[in-house]
This record gives sequence, structure tokens and C-alpha cells, in this order.
Amino acid sequence: MQQPAASLPQRIWANAYVLLTLTTLMWAGNAVASRLAVGEIAPMTLTSLRWAFVCAIMPYLFRQGLREHWPVLRANWLKVTLLGAFGFTAFNTLMYIAAYSTTAINIGILQGSIPVFVLLGAFLAFRMPIGGLQALGVTVTILGVLVTASRGDWHVLSQLSFVPGDLWMMIACVLYAGYTVGIRTRPPMPGLIFFTAMAMVACIVSLPLLGVEIATGRAYWPTTKGWLILIFVVIGPSILSQLFFIRAIELIGPSRAGVFVNLVPVFAPLLAVAILGEQLALYHGLALVLVLGGIWIAERKI
Repeated sequence: MQQPAASLPQRIWANAYVLLTLTTLMWAGNAVASRLAVGEIAPMTLTSLRWAFVCAIMPYLFRQGLREHWPVLRANWLKVTLLGAFGFTAFNTLMYIAAYSTTAINIGILQGSIPVFVLLGAFLAFRMPIGGLQALGVTVTILGVLVTASRGDWHVLSQLSFVPGDLWMMIACVLYAGYTVGIRTRPPMPGLIFFTAMAMVACIVSLPLLGVEIATGRAYWPTTKGWLILIFVVIGPSILSQLFFIRAIELIGPSRAGVFVNLVPVFAPLLAVAILGEQLALYHGLALVLVLGGIWIAERKI
């Protein structure tokens, strides 16, 4: 008897490369959303509501798994707390703050530095050796980051007068690299269960920061556009991308899946030009070549 043809969703769910492309598109879209959110929804309001809505969905879906793995989560409460606070709350908060003074193009390109910061973090945390090609790759990528932050003007570098948003984004990338290094030693349990636990932490940690935003008069009620941005951020970068990325890892493994993260600094500038009308400059092209080239060199095996 002939098997029924797979539906389109089934074919997508079985194709790691489609899932990873969609994942990186959504992550790049988060950079564009951060710019669209300026004046529409306050940074901490966006961060807190983002994780609040995620926590209204994910813990319910995975309540059985959370109960089963609660003893392990409780035993590793400090690691779960730190990873959720730095990888989710701090990274996204700093990205949304950065969008007030830098472009989505820059935010996307600077995210391309995360893999080399991970390499440096792995060396500092686990003394994983860095070979000659990896050191060269790190240097080239950091050069690309400096080109982005300086807008291609070396006088900016000599005067250390970066746009604040670029500095916030670089700090965010360092924190996310630390999260990436730390998650390598997460306790044994399904990835979605651990993600849900970290999302719950991210929500709780964001509340005091939201309180500060309200107390200082910087909070305001989201506009209609702000609510639409929030809906996209919750459904896309927060939930679907995590489901797709974890499924892709199941299909082709973490190493091969991780390479696709390098598409984020490619997609983000393209989306910024198409959606926001931002202008690509020559230094953007040079920075993108340096960032992606440095990652490519660092990933070579010797």
C-alpha cells in the first residue's frame, strides 16, 4: 500500500536546512524589530512582556517534563538562573536599548562576533586550545566589529567615541557568548524543558528592571504597532525559532547546525534595507566580509 505524501509542514519539520534558514531569518528579524520598537514600546516593557507571554505558553505545554526534571533543575538552580538572566534577559534588553542609537544593520553585523567570543570564552572557561588559524579568525572578526562600530572612520577608534548603541550591542554579544559557553554543560534533559526553565527565570529577572523603567518615567503603554512587534517577537524569535533550532540539532547535530548562525549578520542587513529603508554603506560590506571571513577561518580544522 502506497504511503500518503507528506504534507508541507511535515516536509519542513524533516528538513534541517529549511528549519535553520527560518530560524536565522527570525533571529535577524529580531534586530529589525528592535529598531521598529523605538517609540512604540519601551525596551524593558518589550523584554518583560516577551518572556511573560512565553511563560504563559511554554510551561503549560511542557508541564509534565518540568515536573519530571524538577529535581535536576532545582539542583542546578544557580546555572539556570545565570543562563536565563544573561542569555535571555540581559542580551535582549541591551539589544532593544542599543536600537535607540544604532542601526539594525549594525546590530545584525555585530551579532556575527558571537562565535569568536564563544571561542575565547571556551578557552577561558575550559582551557580549550586556540590554534593559529583560530587566533587569526578571532583577530579578523574583531577587526570587522571595530569597522562596524567606527563606521569605517579610524579617527573614531583613536578617540574611542563609539555610538552608545554599538557599545551596548557588543556587551550584549559578550554576554550571549558566555551563555553559549555555559549551556554546553547544562544538566541532561530535553532542550525545550531547559529552555522553558530559563524563560521562566528571564521573566522573573526582568520584572525589577521593568519596575525601574516605570519608576523613572521611561515606560509607556505600547502602541498598536508596539503590540504587533511584541507578537512577532514572542511567536518568532522566542518560540518558533527555538523549536526549529532544537529540531535541526536533532536532525544534523549541533556542530553543523551552529554554522547556520552565521547567516544572522547576512539576513539582518538585508531585512533592515528592505523593511526599514536603512542604507548599506561600503564599510558595512567590508565589516561583513571581515566578520564572516574571520568566522570561516576560525572554524577551519588544522
